[in-house]
Amino acid sequence: MQQRRARRRATWATRPAWVLAACLAMTGCGGSNAGDTGTDTVKIGFVGSLSGTYQDVGQEMRDGFQLYLDTHDGRFGGRKVNLVVADEGNGAATALPAATRLVKDEHVAALAGIVASGSYLAISALATEHKIPLIGSNGRPDTENSDWLWTTSFRSPDPGTAIAPYIKEHVDGPVWAIGPDYKGGYDQVGGFTDTFTKLGGKLANPGGKATWTPFPDTPNYLPYLSQIAKSDAKAVYAFFGGANAVGFVTQYRQSDAKNLPLYGAFLTEGPVLQQQGPAAEGIWNVLNYSPDLDNAANRTFIAEWTTRHTDRSPTTYAMAAYDAAAVLDKAIAKISGKVTPVKINEAIGQLGQIDSPRGSWQFSPKNHTPIQHWYLRVVRRDGTQLANRVVQDLATIGA
Repeated sequence: MQQRRARRRATWATRPAWVLAACLAMTGCGGSNAGDTGTDTVKIGFVGSLSGTYQDVGQEMRDGFQLYLDTHDGRFGGRKVNLVVADEGNGAATALPAATRLVKDEHVAALAGIVASGSYLAISALATEHKIPLIGSNGRPDTENSDWLWTTSFRSPDPGTAIAPYIKEHVDGPVWAIGPDYKGGYDQVGGFTDTFTKLGGKLANPGGKATWTPFPDTPNYLPYLSQIAKSDAKAVYAFFGGANAVGFVTQYRQSDAKNLPLYGAFLTEGPVLQQQGPAAEGIWNVLNYSPDLDNAANRTFIAEWTTRHTDRSPTTYAMAAYDAAAVLDKAIAKISGKVTPVKINEAIGQLGQIDSPRGSWQFSPKNHTPIQHWYLRVVRRDGTQLANRVVQDLATIGA
């Protein structure tokens, strides 16, 4: 990993509020000299949820990407980066127009970011059509063609796939599976239910099918939790993120199901953990990253992050976006002459092992998603704060 250089570019967090507001009103905002062209400048588009249900996730991703830029002199592969940021909103309906402007009006050489699975499916089709490399940094749904698609986070079913064997071994009886009624929810919960039942596990849900809650908002989870409490479930597996994760976890601890062990993916990741408060203690969860991982890349990442964000620890969202920037940096460094989308895409395919805060990983040659370790974590007190602490390795997944 390159050594940290002096920061030359202002972060979004330190820009005046009117500048950020103006940028978001226009959907995209250049990080520097929006019209730059030539071999010394490369324009990159970043799409993230800066409003809506997953605003906290989008902010983490944007901050992680920006952190890498700030600590690498605002350059990828020696070229000055003109970063153009667009708001994904709640899904494809707002994400696709935002990304289309980046591709057709801004003429970006690559796209990064994207929170929601529905957004990803829409934007991946756009990127493939226009032959623009897309480096996603959150859960990725399966796609038929991955030629222009890369992901530094994971396939959406992977978290559930990784933790299912552990739950099957440690829970003596049926498990209730629940998640939000949209593409990301189906993939996330489906990764668990498919693997769990193949291993001989039984779902406590009626008909052996997962329960789906309205998306983007479910104000009241108590009717679902009451049904769980009356079933023969011995544990619950859930996927929720953002504001939905706060609502589900806090209401879980107020419900008749509160004494059932709760397992999940992303339930307690990021700013939602402090919002959940004591209700989150003891929740078991699966993820590909934790701030307490002991490796050199993570120590550097934590030091850089805490210098800028004293109020919160980095999340898997920030880490994956940081890695997306690292991938672009390393790929562009391989390019001679003018940087083009085709050259970036070819160079990414030649990268091999990536040194990352999560531990070393590499892209699968089959679908361009990470081959990586997954970790079992549990929410515990760390002094006066709650934290997700690594308990053990679960599995290495990737194909």
